[in-house]
Amino acid sequence: MHRRISPNFTYISSCVKYMIFLLNFIFWLFGGLMISIGFYAVYEKYQATGWVKLDTIYDVVLNISLVLVIAGLVVFVVSFAGCLGALRENTCLLKFYSMCLLLVFLMEMAVAIVGFVFPHNMNTFLEDSLTEKVIHLYRDDPDMQNFIDYAQQEFKCCGLSNAGYMDWGKNEYFNCSSPSVERGGVPYSCCINASDISSGLVNIMCGYGVQQESVAAASKKIWTNGCIEIIRVWAERNLYTIAGIALGAALSQLFVIYLAKTLEGQIDLQKSRWS
Repeated sequence: MHRRISPNFTYISSCVKYMIFLLNFIFWLFGGLMISIGFYAVYEKYQATGWVKLDTIYDVVLNISLVLVIAGLVVFVVSFAGCLGALRENTCLLKFYSMCLLLVFLMEMAVAIVGFVFPHNMNTFLEDSLTEKVIHLYRDDPDMQNFIDYAQQEFKCCGLSNAGYMDWGKNEYFNCSSPSVERGGVPYSCCINASDISSGLVNIMCGYGVQQESVAAASKKIWTNGCIEIIRVWAERNLYTIAGIALGAALSQLFVIYLAKTLEGQIDLQKSRWS
């Protein structure tokens, strides 16, 4: 005896369907916000400098506002596919959505494995490939300048590589042979005490001329170690916290992929019932 199935019966779970829709709707709004902020930052930069250099891949990767636009666009498109795929019960969109999430997950795992297994190799790679380009962009890109200043103040470092504060000699404004008043100096964000205690104002001249001093003399005024090594040491000290956050993010992604694949299967079962 076969149990009779009600005409109103459906294999598709409303809970799974609307959970996917709601999660992706939130990320869709977030992606739109990222795009808006990124475009505004690009426009502001163009207004300030009159140009946006995009000659090489490094010009794109190191352009924070443009990276924000690209990342926002990816989040916007993928989450829109998840929203529409769940709402319209479209398996093609759901397959595209789950495939994109899987690719992002695999890339994250690859970077995490390389970072944890070969930390010194990654350290060397970042120093060799990014130091000169990032230092050179300091005065040319306002977003990069703000980012570097924040990193140097937050992690109490100066420069990027093992050369530390001497990295700033690669910048045309801080080079010792430069006609600039900043020649032989470093940004104020390298200074141990950049702000005047009485007035609270930032002394932007606190790092002037330190490249011409010995490490011992300079260390009394500025942080002398490069940021990449300092950040690596900080990451090792907070390894369990970082690993916990990464694991939580990875499990969340896998859970959403599972939901998408579950909904795909339910839609296929429902279609087979109609055929």
